[in-house]
This record gives sequence, C-alpha cells and structure tokens, in this order.
Amino acid sequence: MKFESADIRNVAFVGHAGCGKTSLAEAVLFDTKAIDRLGKVDDGNSTMDFDPEETNRNISISSALFDFEWKKKKINLIDTPGDADFNTDAQICLSVADNAVIVVDAVSGIEIQTERMWKKAEELGIPKIVFISKLDRERADFTRVLDALKTGFKGSFAPITFPIGKEADFKGIVDIFANKALMYDDDNSGAFETVDIPGDIASTVEEMRNEMIESIAESDDELLEKYFEEGTLTPEELARGMKSGVMSGTVIPVFCGSGLKNIGAQPLVDFLAQAGISPLERPDIRAANEKGDEIMVKPDPDGPLTAQVFKTIADPYAGKLSIFRVFSGSMKADSNLINTTKDTKERVGQLLHIRGKSQNPTNVATTGDIAAVAKLKETVTGDTLADPNNDVIFPQFEMPTRIMSFALVPKSKGDEDKVMTSIQRLMEEDPTVKIHRDDQTKQLLLSGMGQVHLEVVIAKLKSKFGVEVDLFLPKVPYKETIRGKARVQGRYKKQTGGRGQFGDTWMEIEPLPRGGGFEFVDKIVGGVIPRQYIPACQKGIEEAMLGGVLAGYPVVDVKVELVDGSYHAVDSSEMAFKIAASMGFKKGFMDCQPILLEPIMKMEIIVPEENVGDVMGDLNSRRGRVAGVDVRDGIQVIKALVPMVEVLTYAPDLRSISSGRGTFSMELDHYEEVPAHLVDKIIQESEEEKDD
Repeated sequence: MKFESADIRNVAFVGHAGCGKTSLAEAVLFDTKAIDRLGKVDDGNSTMDFDPEETNRNISISSALFDFEWKKKKINLIDTPGDADFNTDAQICLSVADNAVIVVDAVSGIEIQTERMWKKAEELGIPKIVFISKLDRERADFTRVLDALKTGFKGSFAPITFPIGKEADFKGIVDIFANKALMYDDDNSGAFETVDIPGDIASTVEEMRNEMIESIAESDDELLEKYFEEGTLTPEELARGMKSGVMSGTVIPVFCGSGLKNIGAQPLVDFLAQAGISPLERPDIRAANEKGDEIMVKPDPDGPLTAQVFKTIADPYAGKLSIFRVFSGSMKADSNLINTTKDTKERVGQLLHIRGKSQNPTNVATTGDIAAVAKLKETVTGDTLADPNNDVIFPQFEMPTRIMSFALVPKSKGDEDKVMTSIQRLMEEDPTVKIHRDDQTKQLLLSGMGQVHLEVVIAKLKSKFGVEVDLFLPKVPYKETIRGKARVQGRYKKQTGGRGQFGDTWMEIEPLPRGGGFEFVDKIVGGVIPRQYIPACQKGIEEAMLGGVLAGYPVVDVKVELVDGSYHAVDSSEMAFKIAASMGFKKGFMDCQPILLEPIMKMEIIVPEENVGDVMGDLNSRRGRVAGVDVRDGIQVIKALVPMVEVLTYAPDLRSISSGRGTFSMELDHYEEVPAHLVDKIIQESEEEKDD
C-alpha cells in the first residue's frame, strides 16, 4: 500500500540502556499485528534485537527499524541503543525522525542517556513524547519520575495515561484524554477492557486532567481565551491544541506502562498515528549547494529528489545495505542518481522497507519515508543522494572523538590483510570505529567509543568475517633525547682473511630545542673522511637514532657534527663508516645525560558540577595538571594535561567516577621528560619486551 507523506510517522525510541525501549517496541509491533509473537529481550528472541551480540549481551548495540501500518498511517519505528558506547548511532537515527519517544525507567528515573537524548532532540527541534516504563517493577513510581521530569527539563508535561496499581499489582492505565480506565488481561496479550476510573484514584486523575487541559490551552491563544471564558474545551479542540503544543515543544505528552507486560503500548501508538508529526509538518532542512552556499530543502513530494543515508549494514554475503530517508521528492527503484557528497553516479536497484532483520521490496519511497537499497558502490553513511540535476548536499553527521584504543594482533599469522579488509567493512557500518598503524610502535591500533564497543567489533569480526584477533593495551610511543654535550670517537676495524673493514669518525653531539628533530652537520676538512663516505656516516647515525639507545625508543632533538676521522685506502667502505658512525653515536649518546620523553595529552573532561572535585583528584593521582575549569551550557569542562600512559583506560574510570555522566576528548599536545623514578621501570619493560 502506498502512503502519502502526510500519513507517514517517523518515530525514534530513545533513552538510557535498560530503560525498556526494545520491550516497548516489541509490544507496539505485537499490538498493531506487525508481528505475531511477543518476544523478550531477556529470552534473546525480540524482533528488534536480532544481532548475535545483542542477544548475547541483552542490550541493543545498533539501531533497528520496522515499518508497519496503524490507523491508516505508516509508522517507521526506530529502536535506538541506550549504551553510551553506541550513542552516536542513536543520535544519528534521532536526527532522521520526526517524533522522539523518550523512554524513562520508572525505577531508575532520569539517567545520563535520558539527558543526552533529550538535549539532542531539543537541538534538532524534534517533538518529544515521554513513556514511563517498567511500572510493574519493584520500587517503580510514576509520580516520582513525573516530578523529576518537571524539575529537570523545560516544557509543560501533560500526562495522557496514568497507572492503575503499583509494582506487582500494576494492572492497567487510565486514558486521561478519554476519561476511561483500561484494565489489561494478565496474559501479556495487550487485550484490555474499558471500565470506569477506580474511585481511589479518581480525584488524582481529575486533577491531572485539568492540568493537561491547561497545558494544551496555553499552547494556543485562541484556546486559552476560550478556556478562561468557558472553563472547558471540546475533544476536537483538545486534540488540535495537543498537536500544536507537541509541534512547538511547549507540551510534552506523558504515557506510561510496561513493555514486558504489554500494558500501555496501544494508547501510545494510537497517539502517534493520530497526533504524531508528519514529515510535511517539519521545518525545511538546512543543506548546501556544490559551491558551499547554504540552501533550505523543503519537504515537498513533488520536488526534486534529495535523500541522505543515515545507516549502513555490512553483510558478508548480501553486501552493503544503505538505509536512507527521503527529504524531498521520491526515489524510485531501478533509477540513476548522483551521490552529491562524492560527485559520483549511483545505480539504484530494488528498494526495500526494513522490518527488523527482514526486508520488504517496494517500488518507491516518497518524501519522509525511510527505505534501503543494496550494493551502492561509493555511498557511505552521511552521503546525500539526489536527482542528477539536483545540486544539494546535506551536512555530514558529526563523529565524536574516539576515546579508547587497543593494539590488535591477528591470532593467525598472515591474517593482517584480511583483518584490515574486514574492519574496513565494519567501518562502513559503524563510522565511530577507526583503525590505523602507529608509525613508531608499528602496532595496528583499533579505536572506538569504549571497551564494550571494541569488544562488539571484535566479536563481529569473528562472527561475520571469520577473523579472530587479540587486543592488548597499546605501547606508549616514548622518545629519547639528551640534555648534555659530548665529543666522541666511533671506530670500526675488522680484519678478515682478505680485504678488511675500517672506518674512523669523530663527532660532537648536543641537544636541540624540543621539537628540533635532527640536524647533521658535515665539518670534515682536508679529506680526512672521503666525500663518498659522508652520507653513510649520516645514515648510520639516523638508523641508530631510529632504533633508540637508552630503551629502544626513537631519538629526537639532537644535533650531530661530524668533525674528524681517518680512513684506509683499501679497507674503508661505506658500510664501515656507517657502522663506525652508528657506534660512535650510541657511545656519545650515553655520555650526554640521556633522558626519556613521554607523550602528554591535552584533555577536556565534561562532568556535572558535583563530580568536579573527584575528577580533579583522580587526574592529580595520574600525574595530571589541571589547566582550568570552564562552564559550558551549565556543565563543567575541566582542561588538563596528563601523561598518555596514565589514561590508556580512562573511559571506564571516568564513567565510574561520574556515574556515567562524564565524557572526554583528548589529543597529543607535546612531549615531556619522564620523572626519574619511572625511567628504570620503562627501560626494564622495554628490555623484557625485546627478550620476548
């Protein structure tokens, strides 16, 4: 069935990990007959958590989509992950939605991902709807969570449903809009009987109904005037005012229930179908033309095609699946398009609507719709697809700084190329993954958003591509330099049965300022070392510097002057002088007060005010130096310089200190001398590594 853009609802379920998003999505799909079996996350058989890693861990690690029909509307449901390691995926998927259902645990209340996704929805201007979940759990409290929402966030919260019973006795809800009670069967079927509101909560419901009407009236001057004059509004006026308030963000509807018990899901999906925001009711989308000038894209079904890929699924057998949202015009199967981001042509074959791990073929995707296409050649997440003559490019999605890296070693020798190819495929699916080789340590480094994230990547390498790897803490790229000066001889003499080897050099070694690199000065006069051997001397010194002298780390910031030497007419050679210069440099280096340098990272740590003291104390224990504390958007930003070796595993530590509310970024700032008491330990570890 073809749906007009006005009848499409793009809905993202967002919230903290474990708040009940996937269970609620499962109940919605079951109640709307989109699926015929109510799965459970804990049993590993839910429709939206189908990845093997999701069933193993009982958490969502990737956004899942499912489209279905309800009340003559097409709903594209996006169930997003709540773990902080997968927050980027959740935020990108939220950006292509028109309605955000923010799910809040009735036991835990507002948590860090609740705050982050709420803030992101506000930044994007996406209308918000709250669903307070897990009301069947011990210590669940609807009123406490509602009060916390009113205190913690802006907006007028209007409860649309109210729970009947508490914890294990939770058995139904009051539909405040209809002023009726819905008593649910206890078989998780979602079936309910409409009855009168129980007397023990009637006064509370009446009070909430009046609050709801006031909130709706305040969203529209005309309705507010009538409400003051007559004291009431018709159901039609309430419905119109509710939608107006939701669109403007002044009214935030609040639903409640339990996904696991399948209580309260149907009123939510009824509301989305009837009062949810359609793609045509959203503001124009900001974009640019090929010259970089800003333009606005109007959501017009009759306009030229513009679409953006917001998610990629890498399948080793089926190939790459690109999931996109159409922002204007229509995309047709078997058509030729332009990837305007890369200025390349793309051939679109069959279009697909996503239903969990299954796909349903379709011929067209109109404005506002979400669909997928397989095997695009050049297109990746964030790219814009358009008609050949449509000069539009949407901004790329912002990628966060990767906060954790591990050295990756294939378990089977010779698998490195396969590892690189496989990870490149996974990077198409997850752009927050990065892999690169460290030029100094020669290690292959896998970087991501946290330990769970990287563990999932490793598990996918094995399950999808049959590649097994081990992860280790990365080596710290120390460097060596000197503080003193020396004049030293490097002499190499070797006599064999035939022609011997002879090279004799004298050099003066001194330090350069930090960042000075290496300077070689040829001061040979009178031909004491023939000109053809001078480059060999320099090469011998550079190779000695690269391999290190003190602890095997590269030498930097050194000046070497080749000042004297001697040669043998028969036995001298380039090799002999290269060895002689290398020997001389190593000897002289140890006479120049050698020191180790360590990388110092510039860090920005963002935490709530109550965690500032603990974070600063922890940084001090890591030999960090706090450079200052700024306030940004009401939160504290700590700026610090910390040795890299002290923050290799900082992500889980910060999460523990800040109860998951802290985030950070870091980059290499400069090198500093390693404290004397740590040098011997580093040298010993380096020697042990060589022995291995």
